[in-house]
Amino acid sequence: MSKRVLSIGQCVPDDGAILQFLTTHFNVQLVRSPDAEDALARIRTESFDLILVNRKLDIDYSDGLDVIRLIQADPDINTTPVMLVSNYPDAQEKAIRIGAEHGFGKMEYEQPEVLERLKKFLNDA
Repeated sequence: MSKRVLSIGQCVPDDGAILQFLTTHFNVQLVRSPDAEDALARIRTESFDLILVNRKLDIDYSDGLDVIRLIQADPDINTTPVMLVSNYPDAQEKAIRIGAEHGFGKMEYEQPEVLERLKKFLNDA
């Protein structure tokens, strides 16, 4: 059975690259969400195994950390692991401090440590 990943705020090319990366290593279905409002509605009504949030949402360049804060602040939806997609170590550290898992950057797809982080959530049980 495939794992479901919600990708929030990526541009179409980045979503395509993430989909290619994930499906090369895992049996996943990627669901795209453009913004916080859509994402929160989906998280409330659909089941996901992992949520990926872009550092800056493509649709309006709003802060992905704010999306993570909204997810983490809601006890009804904060049970799904969340990762920040960012090449910036300081952004990753901030995301971890507010409750996200250690994420990855778009330049790190094939690094073994990124695959290990993702296995925790996306390997078939």
